[in-house]
Amino acid sequence: MNVPEDQRYSSDHEWARTAGDRIRIGITDYAQDALGDVVFVDLPEPGATVESGGLIGEVESTKSVSEIYAPVAGQVVAVNTGLGDAPELMNSDPYGEGWLCEIVPSDPTAVDALLDAGAYRQLTEG
Repeated sequence: MNVPEDQRYSSDHEWARTAGDRIRIGITDYAQDALGDVVFVDLPEPGATVESGGLIGEVESTKSVSEIYAPVAGQVVAVNTGLGDAPELMNSDPYGEGWLCEIVPSDPTAVDALLDAGAYRQLTEG
């Protein structure tokens, strides 16, 4: 299982990577593997305000439908529109081209409260 060291993780299996004043969000390699082949993604609207732990979208796979939660509170400023035509990017490149959205956090330090790579590995392997 791929768990990059340069980002943080939620216990709901979302990742968060800081890029300037934004936090890019996606689902982890563990999550995409558990879901199976992703066939549809429902993304939040740009401009939406989200709460930490609040629902921001859904991922539909050949196995199930799973909700996606915001790992931090803030405003959605970008979404990965490419997933509309190619939702399978969430399977093939969950930490790259398969990202979901970008949020400007209401508290930029909130990402520090998320799990680091080692803690996330313990969560998924334990």
